[in-house]
Amino acid sequence: MDFVVELPSSQGKTVIWVVVDRFSKMAHFIPLPHLPSAKTLADLFIMHIFKFHGFPENIVSDRGVQFVSKFWRAFCTLVGTELSFSSAYHPQTNGQTERVNQSLEQYLRCYVSDNQSTWSELLPWAEFAYNNATHSSSGRSPFFVVYGLHPKAFSFSGSNSPVPSANSSVLRFSEIWSLVHDSLSAASLAQKKAADKSRREAPQYKVGDLVWLSTRNIKLKIPSPKLGPRFIGPYPIIAIVNPSSVRLQLPPNFRISNTFHVSLLKPAANTRHQSVPPPVLIEGQPEYEIQEFLDSRRVRGKLQYLTRWRGFGPEENSWVSVDDIK
Repeated sequence: MDFVVELPSSQGKTVIWVVVDRFSKMAHFIPLPHLPSAKTLADLFIMHIFKFHGFPENIVSDRGVQFVSKFWRAFCTLVGTELSFSSAYHPQTNGQTERVNQSLEQYLRCYVSDNQSTWSELLPWAEFAYNNATHSSSGRSPFFVVYGLHPKAFSFSGSNSPVPSANSSVLRFSEIWSLVHDSLSAASLAQKKAADKSRREAPQYKVGDLVWLSTRNIKLKIPSPKLGPRFIGPYPIIAIVNPSSVRLQLPPNFRISNTFHVSLLKPAANTRHQSVPPPVLIEGQPEYEIQEFLDSRRVRGKLQYLTRWRGFGPEENSWVSVDDIK
């Protein structure tokens, strides 16, 4: 499950909660006024998901505050649902939901680009079209996998009734259905082509391997990120989480999850790894040598320098008080 956020307001809604079943591929698109709290998320789950499918054995999500909160973890434990989280900076680990999000967003762009306040009205049509379409991995539609049949899709013979308002509504629904169906089909096809073009087989890593870590989503303490290194490390792999994710031994000052998707790594086995220099003893205390100062700032009136340490990579740059510099 995931959220599509920062949408233009439509009937007071700005967020879409997307929930996808891994087995059947069935999806639900629930419009919300804003990102929910963990408590509200539990109530919404009962209201929109549980009544149709019961509690799942496992939920895969990103590491949003709702999903990692103590309340949500306790709630899922009590109802017997295991939680799994996507790798740091790689939402594709939550792959199915991420692909559905991309198809849904592309569909919304195609259909509501001129009038962006109407998207919430079209979600039921988008959900029906998605669940009634044949999925490439199963060869069946989500509706057929769950119910064993295809529900009757919208059809309009073109004939009129003696009630003009009914004729107008049905004609409008027919036009919406055609556009929704065509837009979602085009979005899915474009997404598949793009994914197949960029997909490559990842190396087979094992515990102890040294790897370089992409800085694509890591904020380094350097003056110009554009001129910074594309990879940092190398760091040893300390655990294989699954075939597509590993856990790294990171510097202690890295306040991020140490689980990464393999697409953010590259092997360092054939790269000469420069060991860090040992500290120098000054008045009996171990100290490290400063190579240069990169920047300065004042924090609560005290001067600090962004310091690059000799023999260390940019990931070890740190702010040091002027009182601690010798």
